[in-house]
Amino acid sequence: MSQPNPTIGEPHDYHAIARRITDMALADGRSYGMLHQFCTTIGHRLSGSPQAAQAVEWGRQAMIESGLERVHLQPVLVPHWERGGAETVILIADGKAEQLRGLALGGSVATPPEGITAGVIEVRSIAEVAGLGERARGNIIFFNRPMDPKLINTFDAYSGAVDQRVNGPVAAARAGAVAVLVRSITTAMDTIPHTGMLRYNDSVTKIPAVAISTVDAEHLSQTLRHHPNACVTIKTNCRTLPDAESHNVIGQLTGTEKPDETVVIGGHLDSWDVGHGAHDDGAGCVQAIEALRLLKALGLRPKRTIRAVLWMNEENGLRGGIAYADSVTKHGPRHIAAIESDRGGFAPRGFYVEADMPTVERVARWAEYFRNMGAERFVYGGGGADIGPLKAHGVLNIGLNVESHRYFDYHHAASDTFAQVNRRELELGAAALALLAWLIAEEGL
Repeated sequence: MSQPNPTIGEPHDYHAIARRITDMALADGRSYGMLHQFCTTIGHRLSGSPQAAQAVEWGRQAMIESGLERVHLQPVLVPHWERGGAETVILIADGKAEQLRGLALGGSVATPPEGITAGVIEVRSIAEVAGLGERARGNIIFFNRPMDPKLINTFDAYSGAVDQRVNGPVAAARAGAVAVLVRSITTAMDTIPHTGMLRYNDSVTKIPAVAISTVDAEHLSQTLRHHPNACVTIKTNCRTLPDAESHNVIGQLTGTEKPDETVVIGGHLDSWDVGHGAHDDGAGCVQAIEALRLLKALGLRPKRTIRAVLWMNEENGLRGGIAYADSVTKHGPRHIAAIESDRGGFAPRGFYVEADMPTVERVARWAEYFRNMGAERFVYGGGGADIGPLKAHGVLNIGLNVESHRYFDYHHAASDTFAQVNRRELELGAAALALLAWLIAEEGL
């Protein structure tokens, strides 16, 4: 497997290179410091916001300071939705009123200024809404299906529950409902609501949609069992503005032998408008920059180009990922693999390879070099949203696989702050990205 290295001048010892990358990441890593600056000086950064524009400039400067080459911005037009003032969700039962904790879903329309007050019908699935008939008309539909706690991989549990958030508002509107409440899609049982994108359909009336915390969802469910005539008042202040100009941020280490063949790694700059967006996806952004800095600092010049991209607008449109793939298709360079970090800054456990089994096994031949950092699990799985558009053009999609148990405690919530990120776990993730990107850049696929 050893190949001559034009930079070092002697055959590779991949185990030694893996150790050098890991040692530097843990002893002198910069991911954690970058993330602290990113989160505490900018904070959350929804597409189209002033903070998103600041994030673009931060990314450009961080790449330059880390020694990346050909740093530039790629224009992209993105959605611009604003939450407005704080939401109000009030449960009224047996003559008593109490506040529930909620966040409007991303893209939701506003209620009338006086709000919407209506009865509540609890359901566990979109299919159940279709069976309500006239009962749904004029009421609020409450989707209350939790993530399946029996699934070890919490991303599988998320996939099994998120349809009610994404598609529930349209299903409820078709049935004649006036608004939607959704149980937060999280593994945590707490009082923190989690937002996220919904999808409207222009052929159906757009109705307001709000996520409530899991504790409040349990309380509302219990209240409805004892007081089926209870009602809820919802007030939201959201608005959708014209699309805004923004950018992807791009930098690279240019290949020494095949510079026109590219391995891309990255994360997304934007986040929801609560918390710091530290795990989702500040972590992936700083890891991508740090991966290239580590390689350059260690003198590991790749044969093929390794590019870092910070995509804009993953959360509510994927415009950055689409624009990047379109540009690559029209103008190049040729991409052979894309690696995304968008599962949080937790301990790396390996990689998901989105391909047929022979290709998975071909990439997994390098797993032994990741064993020292506990990241040797190379398995079939999804690569990531931002690199998804590249897949149609024959680019292998790979996703960093991390410990998933805590991610959805913080996902799309005010609790996704810098304080929830562990330095060693974050730095090891950057090391894993650096090593895999370099191996692919050296040996190809």
